[in-house]
Formats: sequence, C-alpha cells, structure tokens
Amino acid sequence: MTNARFVSPDEIRSAFSAAMSAMYRDEVPAYGTLMSLVTQVNEETLANDPALKERLAATDSLARISEERHGAIRLGTPAELAMMRRAFAVMGMFPVGYYDLSTAGVPVHSTAFRPIEDESLKRNPFRVFTSLLRLDLIADEQLRAEAAAGLAERRIFTDGAISLVEKAESEGGLTEPDARKFVAEVLETFRWHDRAIVSADMYKRLHDAHRLIADVVSFKGPHINHLTPRTLDIDSVQDRMPAHGIAPKAVVEGPPTRKCPILLRQTSFKALEEPVSFIGEDGEWKKGSHTARFGEIEQRGLALTPKGRGLYDKLLNDTRALVRPAADGSNSAEYVAALAQVFQAFPDDWNEIRKAGLGYFRYSLTAKGEAAAGYKTDLETAIAEGFVQFDPIVYEDFLPVSAAGIFQSNLGDDATQEFTASPNQVMFERDLGASVLDEFAHYAAIERASIEACLSVVDLAMAAE
Repeated sequence: MTNARFVSPDEIRSAFSAAMSAMYRDEVPAYGTLMSLVTQVNEETLANDPALKERLAATDSLARISEERHGAIRLGTPAELAMMRRAFAVMGMFPVGYYDLSTAGVPVHSTAFRPIEDESLKRNPFRVFTSLLRLDLIADEQLRAEAAAGLAERRIFTDGAISLVEKAESEGGLTEPDARKFVAEVLETFRWHDRAIVSADMYKRLHDAHRLIADVVSFKGPHINHLTPRTLDIDSVQDRMPAHGIAPKAVVEGPPTRKCPILLRQTSFKALEEPVSFIGEDGEWKKGSHTARFGEIEQRGLALTPKGRGLYDKLLNDTRALVRPAADGSNSAEYVAALAQVFQAFPDDWNEIRKAGLGYFRYSLTAKGEAAAGYKTDLETAIAEGFVQFDPIVYEDFLPVSAAGIFQSNLGDDATQEFTASPNQVMFERDLGASVLDEFAHYAAIERASIEACLSVVDLAMAAE
C-alpha cells in the first residue's frame, strides 16, 4: 500500500527531469538556444494547425509537449547498469526494449528507461536511452583488460544516492525531504567531469579503438551526453538552426517528412570539443580535449505494429541500398530524395494505416457513441457511423539505426568502424538484473484496452466472426 507521506515516482521524475535540464543548460549553453527554438516552432505549428491542437488537447497530450525530453548515457559495467535500473525505478522509470547497436558499428547495447503507465506518461514522459559498453567487442585483449580494470575502480553513484535508493526499496518510497536529496544526489552521476581518470596515452589508445569507448572509460562518471526536446515540426527546426548559430547534422534520421508522422525522426548539432585534463607521469595535469556532448531534437509519430515496423525496416534498407548517407553530408540531397520516393509505399493516411494493421491506435467513444443506448455493432461499422473515433498512439521508444546514426555523426567523419553484429539480450538482461518490456506487446495492450472501453457500442464477437 502506498504511504500518503511518500512523494509519488511521477513527482520525483518530474523534479529530476527539470534539474537535469537546468544543469545541462548551464553546462551546454547551446541546449538553451535549442530549447527556445523548439518552443517557438511548436507554438507556431499549433497555431497553424487547429485540428492538431484540438486532438492533442482531447487526448491529454498537449501539456506534455513542452515538458517532453529524453536523455542518453553510456555506462561501463554491469554493476553500473543494475544500479541505474534501481535508481530509475524510484522515479517510476522501467526498461523498455533491447537495442543492439553493434550492427551499426557502435560497441554498445541498450535499453530505454521510461514511464509506462498512461497517466505517468501524461504527467512527465522523461526517458533515458541507456547504453552498456560491450568490452567483449574490443579486439585488443590488453586494452580490453586495462579498460575493465579502470572501470572496476570507479564509483559513479554517490553514497547518498545508493543509500536513498536502498531506503526507497525497503520502505516503499521517499518522503519529500528524501526525494529532494535523492534528485540532487543522483544528478551528480550525470554531471560533466573535465578531469580524466586515465592518462593521455591510455585515452589515445581507447580513442583509436573507438571514440565512444574513450568516452565511457576515461571519466569519473557517464555524464549526460545529450538532452532532447520534442518538436512538432522537425524540418522547421532543422532549417532554422543555422540562423540561431547552430550547425545541424546533414540528414534528419528516421522516416521522411509525412502528413502522418510515424515512429521517430531525430536531428542534432555536432558534438562539442571540450577542454579536459589528463594526469601526466610527473603528477601534473596536462590540457587536452574530448568530444562527446551534443544537442538533439526529435519528432515523435505513430507506434507501428510488427507488420508496420517490418515494412518500415524494409523501406529504410531499400533506401540505403540506393543511397547510403555519407558522414560528411555530401550526398544528403540524394539520400532525402531517395527516402521520400521509396517511402511512398507506406500509406500516409491514418485510416489506411489502421486498416492495413500497420500502426497502433487508441479508440474512444464520440459524443454520439456515448449517447447510444443498446446499439451494438462491429468496430469498423461503429467508426464509419461516427460512434467511435481513433487517435494514433505515440511511439515512446527509439530506433537503433537512428541512434547509431546520431552517435556516428557526432563521433567524427572518420569514426565509423566495423563490429560483428552480436545481439545478446540474454546477457544484457542478466547484467540489468531484470527483463526488458516488449514494446510491441505493450502498445497492443494499450490499443486493446481502448477498444474494450468502447464495449457499450462495439460488439467484439462480431469482429471475431
């Protein structure tokens, strides 16, 4: 039973998300510029599309837009991942999905910690894409052993954070004073550290193996490497970024521009080259630099069914077989044109998508449906006659190819390296200490529950016949 004196996980998550945003704005001023631009574009988009504003308001998702953001971190050890899971659980965030990025030349596998209940998502949909370094993919055995030894010695959580996680677990929650302290203590895990815990020589060896490996292994903590606001028009943000002194990556990752957005589209500005120091053999700190943190923006669309996702993956692969986007953006126009052409095979109408079984939708009774007494029909007839309406279910998760594309674009044009594709969800879940939620089953359950809420009009037996 929830104790009334405890702060809800939703409140703790909201407080943590706000604290993270404030910290990152101080550390990376360009993030503040990006937030202002996204707010401006969102306001204009809603003003120019009253129908969109009306549906967002009707589905209780309008208020969340300005609060919506996700972060990303990269962890080094199974122990760090397991403790991060426990800390996020205090905030009402749980692991959803398994992502293998080795297929795209990035030596990590990942999950997304996020709220999963509808009311929690409406309250604050903060997510953290969390990756675990795959040391087993480092070919150099000596380097692998040295990296493992260095990671084993670091502690990325404060004693206070660990103590409060244990307290929340044992007592069932946190009081308001403890919740405030919890947010402050856990925030330290994500703070930037400008002094490396490895020598300049070790950093170079790690960097030569892969820039992301150097980022994970070389510092006291994982530091948040980006925070991502949600926009309603990513193309407008992409076009306006240069006028605000921000250079965007050449190509927006994900599907092309559509009337009916699907899945996830992402863009970013280049990672910052930041001053760091390395300890020398003489014990003195030597100046150097490190590139890791960047700004990202996302536009979220419809969650796709396995059938829809299969079609999306096929069309993306078909596009990349025609034009593979160059890291330097030199063929971006050709890629965007090919993407738009190939994706004409994916319906761009909500009802067509729904009837084809390509996406998940939330069903609800209209005023006419609520007024109907004793009327029963099948779902399609109920929709056609105006008793039931449907809205797209927002995709709350991530795309591995897009994530890898963002990673690679910020690691430098010469950073692409090959790793043998080696998904290992069993190993990841063992290290995590829990199973990850299957996002397809989760979206299907949301859709099913919404249909069952319309049973005063919808006769499911008719659909089964």
